[in-house]
Amino acid sequence: MTTPAILPIVLLAASAVVMNVAWYWHLKHPSLGLLAAIGLAWGIALLEYCLAVPANRIGIQSYSLAELKTIQEVLSLGGFVLVAWALFGQTPGPSQLAGFALIAGGAFMIFKSPLG
Repeated sequence: MTTPAILPIVLLAASAVVMNVAWYWHLKHPSLGLLAAIGLAWGIALLEYCLAVPANRIGIQSYSLAELKTIQEVLSLGGFVLVAWALFGQTPGPSQLAGFALIAGGAFMIFKSPLG
């Protein structure tokens, strides 16, 4: 794989972790006011956009839009699992793992050539 194929995946993986931090970090700090939590999340999300936008601009050279979105969604789930474990000590249970496996199966289908 060439850089245009790998770099977007690396950037989207980092983007996924950063965005999950933006979405969930404030839950560790319930005393933080809602407006402060929103402002902090937006600030963190700005970094996520600085990763995701170039990932998509570079990635379109190697992937279709559907493939880019699928990569982003799968990495978002991975980022969620990482953030849930690192920040909250939570790991997915068997039914969650089964759900993730089904999502991975759907993602696999996106990358298969069309039936026909």
